[in-house]
Amino acid sequence: MEERRIRLAILDMYDGTPNQGMRAIHELVERFSDQLEWQTFDVRGKAEVPDTGFDIYISSGGPGDPLEGDGVWDTKFFNLLDRLWAINRSGEGPKKFVFFICHSFQMACHHFGLAEIKPRKSRSFGTFPVHKTEEGLSDPYFENLPNPFCVADFRNYQVVQPKQEVLASLGAKVLALEKIRPHVPLERAMMAVRFSREFFGTQFHPEADPEGMILHFEKQEMKELVAKNHGMAKFYQMIKDLNDPDMIELTHNTLIPAFLQDAIHELSLQTIS
Repeated sequence: MEERRIRLAILDMYDGTPNQGMRAIHELVERFSDQLEWQTFDVRGKAEVPDTGFDIYISSGGPGDPLEGDGVWDTKFFNLLDRLWAINRSGEGPKKFVFFICHSFQMACHHFGLAEIKPRKSRSFGTFPVHKTEEGLSDPYFENLPNPFCVADFRNYQVVQPKQEVLASLGAKVLALEKIRPHVPLERAMMAVRFSREFFGTQFHPEADPEGMILHFEKQEMKELVAKNHGMAKFYQMIKDLNDPDMIELTHNTLIPAFLQDAIHELSLQTIS
């Protein structure tokens, strides 16, 4: 009898907006094609939301206000999260593994009541250092990353003011915080959270790959747009970080692969048992 392949659902939250994220996610997943089969769902554009029959879920970033939906796709999305969470808490059957990226991360933090979701004073755009918390120092997904480590971060919103009582009740842990800015009197945003053993999310884009980002941002129209909105210094710093194998490339090759390796390993053990 042929062994059942582990099923992965990729949730596209871009609502038809051109992006590099979905390509990068698919290319990372392709590395595990000998162990996984996957299907992509257009959540915001077509209200396509998978059922609970998948083993692993990766929910992408996307544009717009994470607190806004149309009452259809967002309701379906939150219902899915509740059902997956309930399955994991029931202790019956294989666990469900979920990775939230940026927009999805903001939505999940709001849904579970972990923190406040607020507009940023100015758009975060480019490559930045992210600092591990005490809990993050011992998290297995971060063990091959330095402290701080470099991330690709593009967002107008932020997750701030963690609610410690809710985190404690869920067993959730804040694993990383925004770069340290002593001269800026603003709260540092939450950049990574382990919601549970199986639910994990990042405010940044761990799927971002240097090759794709360089091709995208070295287009003349993008270069001019970055220069106009953020200055050439930001553009050159971003390109420098993208060309350094110990920066964005390391994060790209570490986080989502670590999540997938962990999920595949755990699901294989559960299937055997």
